Amino acid sequence: MRKLTYYIACSIDGFIGDESGDASYMVRLVDEEFFEFLKNEYPETMSTQGRRAFGLDDLENRRFDTVIQGRASYDLALKEGITSPYAHLREYVASRTLKESPDPKVEIVADDLVGRVRELKAEDSAFGIYLCGGSVLAGELFDEIDELVIKTYPVVQGSGMPMFQSAFAISEFELDDVRTFKNGAMVRTYSRKR
Repeated sequence: MRKLTYYIACSIDGFIGDESGDASYMVRLVDEEFFEFLKNEYPETMSTQGRRAFGLDDLENRRFDTVIQGRASYDLALKEGITSPYAHLREYVASRTLKESPDPKVEIVADDLVGRVRELKAEDSAFGIYLCGGSVLAGELFDEIDELVIKTYPVVQGSGMPMFQSAFAISEFELDDVRTFKNGAMVRTYSRKR
């Protein structure tokens, strides 16, 4: 069975962006060492446009072949005129309000999101599924998340959008790996205890 991995950037105090979800300031915190790590370990999590801007179109997927993102995350690309932000992956957008996909490569999942994710997880593939955000989607899919990859930047926001918007429930994860970087960033990987 394939894993659903919530791969997310956050502040030290656990916020993935401001109240509207904007986390553009975090990009400024990526230095050369950290960028090399991201490029080598998680190349498919870079948007297609970002890969092109850095001349990295030829990078092969290492971990994921599918991405699921929420409507708010997808809207960030749409505002820039980008209808397929992860063209190098199979793309799904969870939305109850977007009735028709603006791109034939992007499938809208309006109903039974959990059922659709379970179907994707049951597929035979060596690659996992990248949960791109945001917090509402992560909350809805919380029970389906098998792995957390949390890129923590050395900043405190004080308030903003949390990693998960869901009801209170304690769920245990096991720490698999921690990587630290000179810029103060840290990448922690956790597996869900089942």
